[in-house]
Amino acid sequence: MDERALLDAIRLRSAGITLEGADLVAGPGDDCAVVRVGGEALLVTVDQLVEGRHYAADTSLDLIARKSVARSISDIAAMAGEPVWATATGLLPGGFTRGDELFDAMKRWAEHWGAPLIGGDIAFGSASTPGPMVLTVTAVGRCEGSPLLRSGARVGDGVYLSGPIGGSFASGRHLTFEPRLDAGRAARAARATALIDVSDGLGIDAQRMGEMSGVRLRIDTASVPLHADAGSWREAFGAGEDYELLACGPACPEGFSPIGAVVEGEPGAVIDAQDGELDASSLGWDHGTAAS
Repeated sequence: MDERALLDAIRLRSAGITLEGADLVAGPGDDCAVVRVGGEALLVTVDQLVEGRHYAADTSLDLIARKSVARSISDIAAMAGEPVWATATGLLPGGFTRGDELFDAMKRWAEHWGAPLIGGDIAFGSASTPGPMVLTVTAVGRCEGSPLLRSGARVGDGVYLSGPIGGSFASGRHLTFEPRLDAGRAARAARATALIDVSDGLGIDAQRMGEMSGVRLRIDTASVPLHADAGSWREAFGAGEDYELLACGPACPEGFSPIGAVVEGEPGAVIDAQDGELDASSLGWDHGTAAS
């Protein structure tokens, strides 16, 4: 089962969830779950960072710690929210001796983005059966008003991207990206209707937004900003780990670039290229099969 099929299965099994003393506004399928408690909407997200898949084994501990936190903070940015606090767990290889250094760095980066670590857990693997290091960060945020979901795009909206994409792994930008909290605020100010962070590739993430919204996103390849070292547009659209924000709405948010439009048609996304129209879902990164 690939990642997309697994996520679909989770959504189906989670339909109709009820919470005691709280309202579930959005469950599986968005960048964060949204739970309304006492009138306040809380954003809850969790992300894993796996050695050998999301970073190379020789990456510095500081950059490992940074990315482990930044991935979850990016999810909060993708809901136009503000971080509040976080917890962290680590499955460390047997014999690993730098745990204090690692978690000190995670604490520092969590505080940097306004989400201090308030708890967590550590486990060690067996020295006789070494495995990859796995870090998990749960982050909680809040938002003013209604959160921006993936499901709000409407026919007639424009499609906008917060910055250039492509070449993230080869360049090392996947370790140093800045979660786009500022872009999330700009999207809210521009009355955006839908928002998602581009972590798995512009193509597949646009497809997800179109499917969740029940509309069709049409993206013009010539309008999408690319990094100078991104390679071809096909590589840039499918590589993932960019963590820019993709927005839909009536007006272009400050700092974003217009890259397409929301149109009628089968829910999903298509890409207009010089050689014809391409199904956007064919361009993306599957966490279940790809390696960094």
